[in-house]
Amino acid sequence: MRQAEEAGTWGRRISSAGPPIHQERARQTRQLILSAAAQEFATNGFRSTSLVHVAQRAGITKGAIYHHFTNKENLAASVVEEHYALWPALVAETQDKGMNSLETIVALLERVATVFRDDPLVQASARLQIERSTIGIPLPTPFVGWTELLTELFGAAQRDGYLRPDCSPQAAARVIVAAFFGIQHISDTLHERRDILERWDEVKRLVFPGICALGVRIP
Repeated sequence: MRQAEEAGTWGRRISSAGPPIHQERARQTRQLILSAAAQEFATNGFRSTSLVHVAQRAGITKGAIYHHFTNKENLAASVVEEHYALWPALVAETQDKGMNSLETIVALLERVATVFRDDPLVQASARLQIERSTIGIPLPTPFVGWTELLTELFGAAQRDGYLRPDCSPQAAARVIVAAFFGIQHISDTLHERRDILERWDEVKRLVFPGICALGVRIP
């Protein structure tokens, strides 16, 4: 999809080409730092995370972190960018399964819910976005990429006859984005996202009948 290919929408683009051999160790160290930082930010938040703790978790020196990241703020922003870089491949994999447009929307959001439940990088990014006013540098704007992508997918669903004739794809996208990210935040706050798939299923069963045309089976 066009939206999934735009670095400005989803965050920093990750090249599909591997780094030169002499850069491989640096790449591995950077990923190790990002993974350790994600776990720290997800558990403790921005203010309570220190670079010392990140270094200890990663099993490296604090100086090694500074070789890759200017400061804690830059590291936090990089975690968020890394999170957004996950989505284009996940979107493409879902679209390649040969499902119809409505099935694609439902399957995609279920996969995203699973990623939010299981991936510390995504969990850290979600927490950092909530704390963005305390970080001090700009972070990628949340929700825009998902709203644009779902607008396009709901547009396809409308053309395929799955949406009510009076249902705007843009409005459907805004409602689903609000509902989805609302449940992920509530699920995180109350149950550490253990019940996010159940909460998403409730949204699907209650909201999609108001979006879809009469007689359309909700996947």
